[in-house]
Amino acid sequence: MTSVLELSPVVPVVVVEDAADAVPLARALVAGGLPVIEVTLRTAGALDAIRAIADAVPEAVVGAGTVITPAQVAEAVDAGARFLVSPGWTDVLLEAMRASGVPFLPGVSTTSEVVALLERGVREMKFFPAQAAGGTAYLRSLAGPLPQARFCPTGGIGPDLAPEYLALPNVGCVGGSWMLPADALAARDWVRVERLAREAAGLSAGARCR
Repeated sequence: MTSVLELSPVVPVVVVEDAADAVPLARALVAGGLPVIEVTLRTAGALDAIRAIADAVPEAVVGAGTVITPAQVAEAVDAGARFLVSPGWTDVLLEAMRASGVPFLPGVSTTSEVVALLERGVREMKFFPAQAAGGTAYLRSLAGPLPQARFCPTGGIGPDLAPEYLALPNVGCVGGSWMLPADALAARDWVRVERLAREAAGLSAGARCR
């Protein structure tokens, strides 16, 4: 695997409070047609969740999000993460991700950050926070002068906006958590999660056919 953007048009961004929920949650997402899962490193059980998914759900492609330190890079890969996503980047973090051996998406929100990454040989990036940073209008403006840059927008994207992002030529996928509503996770309603995942997968297919 060399590109995160080519794995799936929609990447669920998951916050796992209880690592025991990781496997049934991953299975529900995979069954719904969303096999790529970004587990954010925001909770104490995140690494255990990545490890559990990597071990028990081989059909899932699990990665780590909210990666902000070189130590987290090493811990995530050791746990089984197959890709890395950061909300922003520094040269130190970028080199750690580059040395990890797995694909990565450093986060950007300005044109200067995009140019700086292109200068360093990175062409695939996370655009975050997508809606707050300018949304589809901003990404459409970047496509002209910087067509070599491609993005995974994340932040404030729901089922209404996802098709608009996916229709852009410089967007490979979008990240979001709308298929993981808090009440469904609290109730461990994996049937509902699977249904919402299937709907999200259908949104991406519709956008690609435009």
